[in-house]
Amino acid sequence: MRVILKENIENLGRKGDIIEVAPGYGRNYLFPKKLAIEVTSSNMRMIEMEQQALKRIFEQEKSSYQELIQKMNESRLTFFRKTGEKDIIFGSVGSADIKDALEKLGIEIDKKKIILEEPIKRLGNYVVPIKIFHDERAEVKIEVVKEGEVPPQEAVVEEKEKVQEEIAREGEAIETKEEEEQVKEEEVPPQEAKEEKREVLEEKPQEGEEETKKEEAQISEEKTKESEAEKKEEEEKELKEQETK
Repeated sequence: MRVILKENIENLGRKGDIIEVAPGYGRNYLFPKKLAIEVTSSNMRMIEMEQQALKRIFEQEKSSYQELIQKMNESRLTFFRKTGEKDIIFGSVGSADIKDALEKLGIEIDKKKIILEEPIKRLGNYVVPIKIFHDERAEVKIEVVKEGEVPPQEAVVEEKEKVQEEIAREGEAIETKEEEEQVKEEEVPPQEAKEEKREVLEEKPQEGEEETKKEEAQISEEKTKESEAEKKEEEEKELKEQETK
């Protein structure tokens, strides 16, 4: 029996694939669960349209698979274990441990897709393949470290952070020193400040004296004008009296 798959089915095919299956498997499992449609001569045109639509959907899902693969490839899982002789750990690191660690990173994965032939039982670095879909796989880096020790990768990160903090502190110290020196340069020395104050005090009386002199000269000028006017009035009065006589 020929069917077109409406969903991705592990070990069977991808969405949109037309495959051959046993009639009983199709009728009893695929069709009731709406995972596939039987391909016949009468519905071939409809199947072709369905296949094109399903393939477009698959391509969109494939891009999301690629993002997941990239995220998992960039992930690094660290497990701390007690150890005995020859770096043999007490207990082990198995598929369930890896699944739980990935979930903490926000990655949901079926434990069966973690390809781990046997649990990890020694300290060290490992790369574990994980099936995403069919041939698509991711590789997760795993580090098993002795309990109480800092993983080499984290130690490097911590050292970098310390160096960056030291550089930042030195930079702040240099900036503070430069600001203090600049402030000192802008400050007026005490002796110069006294001289400037004395000059200001000396200038103020001079300015007052000049204003007083101006006022006195103005008053004197007004008095002179008044006396001249009075004199002129007297002269005009005498002339009028003489003319009357």
